[in-house]
Amino acid sequence: MSDTNDLDQLLNNRGQSTAFGAYVTAACFDPATAQPAFALGDGTLRLGAGGEFTAVAAHQGAVLSLCAHPLGGFLSGGDDGRLMRTQAGEATQVQKFGSKWVEHVAAFTGKTSYLAAAVGKIVHLLSPAGDKLRELAHPSTVTGLAFDAKGKRLATSHYNGASLWFTASASAPKVLEWKGSHTGIVMHPNGEAVVTMMQENALHGWTLPEGKHMRMSGYPSKTESLSFTKSGRWLATAGAESVVLWPFFGGGPMGKAPKELGMGDGIVKRVACHPEYEVVAAGFDTGMVLMIDINREQVLPVCGPGRGAVSALAWNANGAQLAIGTETGFAALVDFATK
Repeated sequence: MSDTNDLDQLLNNRGQSTAFGAYVTAACFDPATAQPAFALGDGTLRLGAGGEFTAVAAHQGAVLSLCAHPLGGFLSGGDDGRLMRTQAGEATQVQKFGSKWVEHVAAFTGKTSYLAAAVGKIVHLLSPAGDKLRELAHPSTVTGLAFDAKGKRLATSHYNGASLWFTASASAPKVLEWKGSHTGIVMHPNGEAVVTMMQENALHGWTLPEGKHMRMSGYPSKTESLSFTKSGRWLATAGAESVVLWPFFGGGPMGKAPKELGMGDGIVKRVACHPEYEVVAAGFDTGMVLMIDINREQVLPVCGPGRGAVSALAWNANGAQLAIGTETGFAALVDFATK
């Protein structure tokens, strides 16, 4: 590839960047206001507005998880055992779970909205106001959360498989079994499959509703990030020198080779599919970020290496902005809107 200055051209021309000085654990946007938020290992959220960032002390310790709140603002979990909502520059406590870490949060916004927080072996399903609806007990620590596109089901990953819960029912979950440590989960946009990352260098999936197994292996390192394209045709995955894209059409992914695009100078750590187009952003362990058009197989450098491993990637609701965060505290917002 070209030198770092060339790779930074898009960042320099269309981006704003800053150094927070603490590990960026997550990033997301408020869909209602398009405000970006970065979660940091020092317990703060950094909220963007007018080209500036405001620090909000959300947790006493690291912010472990972050998502947009259905009522506006942001929902975060920390190693202080607190579930917090941050809005208009102020953080308020939603729930306190003793000294247990709130490692994963998720939210669904719809006719009936939900919050979910994974605390050890329990997932707490809450109303947007923070009222407890149900406690979903698992056989081991919950490692990932994902609502389906209609908010009717919540998928969770844990040791020896995954579970599918109906959000409006107290019925037992559908358990999807596969031995081993499952470390994260995504659901197909059309509800046709669920896929987990594994501690070993592989993915495992199940078709829905049949529960047929799908095994996706061959990665040189552990996959830490998964993202379906909006259409559900492709599952973009980290864990290799390029973005590995599994086809979820034409009978795939089983029996079909994945497409590999965007060869970088290290291992892909984070992927984030565009909310509208068949495009994926990929962040490497060197700090490089690429944007990849899947159908055209074209690659556009967003920023070059040298700023620490990418630890957070997120698009805003219409895909006009991309948020980037790294382990060294570098953060950037890149504007892709037509000028």
